[in-house]
Amino acid sequence: MEAKASQKYVRISPRKARLVAKNVKNMPVDKALEVLKFTPKKAAQIIYKVMYSALANAENNYSLDVDRLYVKNVLVNEGPTWKRIRPRAMGRATRILKRTSHITVILDEE
Repeated sequence: MEAKASQKYVRISPRKARLVAKNVKNMPVDKALEVLKFTPKKAAQIIYKVMYSALANAENNYSLDVDRLYVKNVLVNEGPTWKRIRPRAMGRATRILKRTSHITVILDEE
């Protein structure tokens, strides 16, 4: 039985979030939460919250044993991109792409 949680439209680039996500894949949940707590990246705090939510879903909705859970997968997909304009020299403009992410954490029992 799997438990999952997701957060959509997170204001962080998927490329940066995937760097943190691959560090905790296939780890026991307690160890993964500890690693995320001490990782000095913005994505670590966001993934920590989603993983904690998935842990609560596993415990309350599916009655899974919290001590036997591990991180099956952390998916970081690309969300919609905000397009902004920055004025440049001689009346030109440059497009600025502010990327968003959809983060999903899947936990499973061993």
